[in-house]
Amino acid sequence: MGYTPTISHEEVDALQTASFKGEIIVIDSENEDYKEAIEYLSRQRIIGFDTETRPTFQANAKRNGVALLQLSGSDRAYIFRLHSLGLTDDLCMILSSKGNIKVGAAVHDDIKGLQHYKKFIAKGFVDLQTVGENWGIKEKSVKKMAAIILGFKISKSQQLSNWEAQELTPAQIQYAAIDAWACQKMYLKLLSTPKVVVQKEEA
Repeated sequence: MGYTPTISHEEVDALQTASFKGEIIVIDSENEDYKEAIEYLSRQRIIGFDTETRPTFQANAKRNGVALLQLSGSDRAYIFRLHSLGLTDDLCMILSSKGNIKVGAAVHDDIKGLQHYKKFIAKGFVDLQTVGENWGIKEKSVKKMAAIILGFKISKSQQLSNWEAQELTPAQIQYAAIDAWACQKMYLKLLSTPKVVVQKEEA
C-alpha cells in the first residue's frame, strides 16, 4: 500500500477528527505523576514528541519560551508545563537517549527552544518532515501528514491559544496530547509499510 504524495485542504476537512483515547497526565512539579512519567517514558522505544509555545501577535515581538513539552506512548501522553517544572535532568536524559526514539515534525526548532532552559545533547530524534519522503510523502505539516498516513484530521483550533495559562482547558490538553501521539502513531505506521523505491534516471 502506497501513500498519496499530497492532499488538499478539502480532502483533509472531509476526514473524521482525531481523538486520543489514552490517559493524559499534565505535570507541573516533580511529584508522583512525574516519577511515573519518567519510568514510563524511559521504557518506550518510540515516543511521540512535540512542544507548544505561547504565540506572539505583535510584529517584531520577542518570541516566548517553550511552555509545554509533550511526550507520548501509544496509550499514555504526558504534558510537562516547563514554566513551573523547568527542563529537569530526567527529561534531558530521555531527550539525549538513543534508546528512546523521539518522533516529531520540525524537531530542530523544538530542540532549540528546549535548550533555552538547559543544554542537552539531542540524540535519537526522527523528523517526520524528512523521513516521510522515503514513503513518497511530500506534505510537511502534521495535519496533512496525519491525514495521508492515518486517515484522520487533527483539529488545529487550539494552536494559537495561551499555553502559559494558569489552567489549561480540556481542549488544550487534548490538542497537545494528540499532536505528540499522532507523530508516534504515524512513524509506527510508516515502519510497517514498504518504503518507496526511487528510480534513478539512466545517464
